[in-house]
Parts: sequence; C-alpha cells; structure tokens
Amino acid sequence: MGSWHPESPDRLDAISDQMLSSGLASYVHDFGHVAPVTREALLRVHTAEYLDRLESDSPREGLHEIDDDTVMNPHTLEAAKHAAGALVAAVDAVMQGQATTSFCAVRPPGHHALPGRAMGFCFYNNIGVAAAHAMAVYGVKRLAIIDFDVHHGNGTEVMFANVPGVLMCSFFQHPLFPHTGADHPAPNMLNVPVPAYTDGKAVREIVREQWLPRLEAHRPELVLISAGFDAHREDDIGQMGLVESDYAWITTQLVELAARHAQGRIISTLEGGYNLSALGRSAVAHIRALSAL
Repeated sequence: MGSWHPESPDRLDAISDQMLSSGLASYVHDFGHVAPVTREALLRVHTAEYLDRLESDSPREGLHEIDDDTVMNPHTLEAAKHAAGALVAAVDAVMQGQATTSFCAVRPPGHHALPGRAMGFCFYNNIGVAAAHAMAVYGVKRLAIIDFDVHHGNGTEVMFANVPGVLMCSFFQHPLFPHTGADHPAPNMLNVPVPAYTDGKAVREIVREQWLPRLEAHRPELVLISAGFDAHREDDIGQMGLVESDYAWITTQLVELAARHAQGRIISTLEGGYNLSALGRSAVAHIRALSAL
C-alpha cells in the first residue's frame, strides 16, 4: 500500500524471522499454501453488493484509496482472499482433527471490516469468516471470539452482536480508532475499553475478573482469537503497555479454557502489530503458548 504504510509485507517477515531464530519453527507444522476463500464463505458475513464493489474497485495498476489509510493495489484482493482462505483452512484442520490449535500469519488483517465496508486496513473480516464457517459447516453451537488488539474489533462486533451462541470478549484502548465499542454493546459483547498507558498487570486483572468467568459460563466448543500485538509498549500506533509475557499469559489462559470446554481447539489470526521487533517476539510468545511448548 506504499512504503509509508505500517501494514506492510515486512510484518510477516518479522514473524517468520523470529520463528526461525527462536527455534520454534521446527516444532510446528506449516500448512503452507491455502486456497483462496470462496464467495459462499464470504457471503456468510459480507453483503453481495460489497463483494462486487471490491472487485470493481480493484485497480489494474496503481492504488485505489477506500479511505485515508485503507488502500488497494492490484494484488490486494488476491492477498485478502488467501488471508480469509487461511482461516477457513484452519477451521477445517482443527475441526477435522489435523491440528488442535492454529495460528494464521496473514495479511491484510480483518477485524475492522464491516459487512458492507472496508476500513482500518481490513477488507474481509477473517475471524468473522472463520466463525461463520465453523457454525455453518461443522454445526458449532457455542464459540468464543477473543480480540486483544489495541483497537476495537468493530467489524466483528457488528457481525455477531446478538447472534446466539457467540460470546466476544475484548479490551481495547479508548478513545482510539475506530472510536466504537464503549457505548451500549449487545449482551454477548464483553467490551472493556481501557485508557492509554494501561499495562499488563491491569489487563491480566481484566482477563481474570471479567473475561474468564463469562467464558467459563459460556463453555465454548471453539475459541477464535483476533491476535493484534499493537498493544505492546513498543508499538507507537497505540499507547498501551503490554509485553511478550502478557500475550503468553493471556494465551495460556485461553488454552486452559479450551482444554476444559473445546477439546483444546483454538484458531488464532494476526490482526495488528506494527513495531516489527515487538510483533515478531510477541507472535512467537503467543504461538509458543498455543503449542504448549
């Protein structure tokens, strides 16, 4: 989207580099190439008009600006289709017993994408596609969506507010883009807006005192994670104070929850995280906890 843009290919390189340097890469299975998402899977969470508009807006050359920071180049839709396709493949792998947990290192991210609008670097709502696929294809009755990005996952909330069987738990810096989530959420949305400079100790208390009791009562059959690492203290896109050990601790709590209620099944996908060093280290801590290594 341009050399100035924080949502760059370097983000995935940073994760790959840290996976290799940490030695973790040799302990996890890389599913490699995945098929692009189908229109059928996208239509479960997006409108047909929106999908058609994205196709028509996709440029043959140069850039097409949807808004000031959401930009399409000639390859954006191909990347977005494979990102969403990775989530479908992850659901299939976990629900069919090929894996217990899965992390999708994909871009562009997805949790700001609304049913009929791209925004916040997001085009297709990857985690929403995964949730809808799990319910439609595998008959999952109760699932949990966890979002620990520094920004509120407004697109995901719009898609699943008041949907039976779905519980979404999140914390996010407020006020901050997209300036949503703090006012009158639906009963199945556990939103915890926090001020700038909130640190890991405070976040752990939120998880212990607010998230976990609701999650235990919900007894999810599948846990989905929008894993944004931009609440890290080194990431300038927000002003929160998490570190790698906080992401590992949160993930461990979710792994233990999934073991009790979901046969261990967790699917996580990359959302934000723009300081490359912090992103790589945090993603490795998250994947290590997901893998119980």
